[in-house]
Amino acid sequence: QVQLVESGGGLVQAGGSLRLSCQASGHTFTRYGMGWFRQAPGKGREFVATIRWSGTSTYYADSVKGRFTISRDIAKNTVYLQMNSLKPEDTAVYYCALTVRPNDSIRYYRAGEYDYWGQGTQVTVSS
Repeated sequence: QVQLVESGGGLVQAGGSLRLSCQASGHTFTRYGMGWFRQAPGKGREFVATIRWSGTSTYYADSVKGRFTISRDIAKNTVYLQMNSLKPEDTAVYYCALTVRPNDSIRYYRAGEYDYWGQGTQVTVSS
């Protein structure tokens, strides 16, 4: 079955950086997208960024644009989220997700559009 395993979370001071990784396994999809979402305590799951596996497009939430970068390594079947200039409000559990929706020209940013999810990794930014 499809498995998504996140890593790279931790505690960092405001202004610092972290890189999250998500390795996907157990699938043979050829047209799909990967995304990152986050959920802070007491809040709903929030879209962060998404990338098509073809690498043709990326899309970011306004709250992270210019600070976060999503990328993928085809050989390692891994998607990354480089997070720079972190703020305390970035504190959350970060989830990796995969959507099998095949359209490379559509920006999938709703949690309901994603079919598989990782277990999450905690990111804590101290002030």
